[in-house]
Amino acid sequence: MFRFRRLALAALIPAAALSFGLSATLAQTPSPAPAASASPSPAPSASPSPAASAAPVAMPSPAASASPSPSTSPAASPATSPSPAASASPSPAAPPPAAAATPAPVQTADPFGQETTLESKKVVMVKGTANWDSAFDTLIDAFKALNTLLDKQGIKHAGNSMIVYTSTDDTGFTFLAEIPVEQDPKNLPKDMSVGKSPEGKALKFVHRGSYDNMDNTYEAITNHLDDKKLEAKDTFIEEYLTDPLKTAEDKLVINVFVPLK
Repeated sequence: MFRFRRLALAALIPAAALSFGLSATLAQTPSPAPAASASPSPAPSASPSPAASAAPVAMPSPAASASPSPSTSPAASPATSPSPAASASPSPAAPPPAAAATPAPVQTADPFGQETTLESKKVVMVKGTANWDSAFDTLIDAFKALNTLLDKQGIKHAGNSMIVYTSTDDTGFTFLAEIPVEQDPKNLPKDMSVGKSPEGKALKFVHRGSYDNMDNTYEAITNHLDDKKLEAKDTFIEEYLTDPLKTAEDKLVINVFVPLK
């Protein structure tokens, strides 16, 4: 809107200048002198000729005299003052300066190696094994089985879903998929049970992104432990802050807890 007003003002200025210049030119042009009136020239009286008869000689008719011509009006009227429309419009008032933008709040960095203490929670869990090539799909299947059981019995989650890695090797790993609950589910399948989540001192790390990229996170964790000369237990825990069943894999947010010896 402000840009449009500036363009309109720029267009008015040349038009006003042109109108003012034309009026000034007309004011400087001298008016022509009025034409002189033609006065009637009297015709000379005719003298009687000796050969003429005694009859009186007729005098010339006054109609023969030229009637005075009215004075002509000037060819051009005096210059008039510029019309109000020709004068330049006053510049529009400048808009008030925009208020300074409020700076965005600074996002704090995710915890990396933060010391914490895990509290034990009642969980329903299922045991499983997986190879690394299909690791995430296997974990999703385990969470689906637990959710199906809880939904059928109307039991709500009492915390975030977790994976506890109990052993690993080059080809795969064993794990416990756990969901915190406040009441015990009934009629559990053989591979499911109710138990307690890990507790004790641990270091907290945060991973954002797909499960496939967690190798980078764990490599950074290993380097951190080496630099600090810390010794970890054989297990580690992943807490899924975003629901892995409903969240796009590249949008996952996972807390990684490394229990210390």
